[in-house]
Amino acid sequence: MKYGYMAEEDTKSGSLRSYDHIKDAIRNFQRFAGLKMTGIMDRKTREMMSRPRCGVKDDIGNANRARRRRRRYALHGSKWSKKTITYRVSKYSNKLEKKTTDKEIQRAFDVWSKVSPLTFRRIDKGRPDIDIRFEVKWHGDNNPFDGRGQTLAHAYFPRYGGDTHFDDDEPWTLKVPSGVNFFQVATHEFGHSLGLAHSDVYSALMAPFYKGYTRDFRLGRDDIEAIQALYGTPAQRPTPKPTKPSRIIPLFTPRPKTPRIIPRRKTTESPVQETPEVCRDSNIDAITKTQDGSTYVFKGKNYYRLGRYGIDKGYPRPIEWDWKGVKGPIDAALTWDNGYTYIFKGEHYWKYLNKRRIYGPNKITEGFDGVPGNLDAAVVWGGNGKTYFFKDNIYWRYSGRNVDYGYPRPISRWRGLPKGITAAFRWKNGRTYFFTGNKYYRYNDQLFTVDAGYPRSVATWWLGCPDQGKYIDIKDPSSQSNTHISENNPDEQWITIDGNTVKEAVKAVGNSACKKTSSSVLTSAVLTVACTVGRLLSR
Repeated sequence: MKYGYMAEEDTKSGSLRSYDHIKDAIRNFQRFAGLKMTGIMDRKTREMMSRPRCGVKDDIGNANRARRRRRRYALHGSKWSKKTITYRVSKYSNKLEKKTTDKEIQRAFDVWSKVSPLTFRRIDKGRPDIDIRFEVKWHGDNNPFDGRGQTLAHAYFPRYGGDTHFDDDEPWTLKVPSGVNFFQVATHEFGHSLGLAHSDVYSALMAPFYKGYTRDFRLGRDDIEAIQALYGTPAQRPTPKPTKPSRIIPLFTPRPKTPRIIPRRKTTESPVQETPEVCRDSNIDAITKTQDGSTYVFKGKNYYRLGRYGIDKGYPRPIEWDWKGVKGPIDAALTWDNGYTYIFKGEHYWKYLNKRRIYGPNKITEGFDGVPGNLDAAVVWGGNGKTYFFKDNIYWRYSGRNVDYGYPRPISRWRGLPKGITAAFRWKNGRTYFFTGNKYYRYNDQLFTVDAGYPRSVATWWLGCPDQGKYIDIKDPSSQSNTHISENNPDEQWITIDGNTVKEAVKAVGNSACKKTSSSVLTSAVLTVACTVGRLLSR
């Protein structure tokens, strides 16, 4: 196969060894295509093989390694050593006007610059970093185009120069459903020019297949995580100087955002916003992060989407409104590394991609051999990437086809976890969380025990509930404000350190490793401050 699923020598090795190789190749192709991995050349597989796609080979080995490391995107292994990259169109299309082509190419590069520190500059003279050409058939790079259909374009990784070629036999169009949308294909190809390999997440931009024109096109979480893994987050924008001396300490890679400062409410004021029901009783039924990066909490007949500072506006919503076929309450929710989400209720389960139903209801006993119904929780554990199902005081380990030998086992084998787990999931930071009652536990996958400082309040640290102590009391005497630090905040947040912040933070969290830190040594103990705030923001 010309897209990397079989090595050239394999295609010439004869029938004695070709059956297994072909079956593995089909299975790998089905994974990239978002199909059920059967290894059988069925109708859907044949249809996907005939679809227009990128000419860059799918790096099967790289994708498999990425899956073992519990990330989905794939990196080629080379990147640009500078942040300003030049480009030039040395040969224009016969289908698009020159001015329009330049505009769409810049727009495609802008997609990547918005989520990374990279900038792109078009030059008319001199040697560019990325040379862009429209070609047909044989064009001198040993990768000929095949005419209209199938291969649309190809690009070279930074190690090989980053050049991008488009097949000018294709019916390139702009902002219409017909033909092939040049902007979307260009954005994909420039991802290769920056060092991204093909993703086996079918909905990602860096998946190998062209999916047709998308009106509200945007990068998926998988694509953003990939480019930021290579180059980092967008450059920090300048912020106004504080009126009084303070110390700003970036944690990990800073985002271009100023500190989240919540003005202190006067004692005479009363809350205006109604407290959500889930804040009054935060004993949730399920929690999961879907393929598009959204985190959803399920409770009773409703579900909630979590944002950076708690529950997003517009929620709760009835489960049955958006998760077709399911009425709450549910028992458990689970999202696998392939992006598919499974909802379990009673003896049945449903399969979704984000909130789009793929199928269901199906019987759990038929789709998950050996797994019982009426579950309490389900999670892909970060320690080994396997799926665990919890019910009452026992659990099952599932390896993709059936329950592993020797299961179920007592939950007491999970050191530090209580009985009666009601929800569990692995968040985008790779850590595993278990919920029971109004509390939750963060599990240390390396030490196989609950992290120090847990359990914590679900309402406070995940839901941002105002009546449950939404704002950790980290006081800044100079500004008379509180800084909101929550479990569902990303690590890249900036925190303002001033006065007794460290001391108060340690009191709030109970970080024994930093309890001796005081404000008197703040100016000379940057590492201690970073340690303390890092513990606050770590998940």
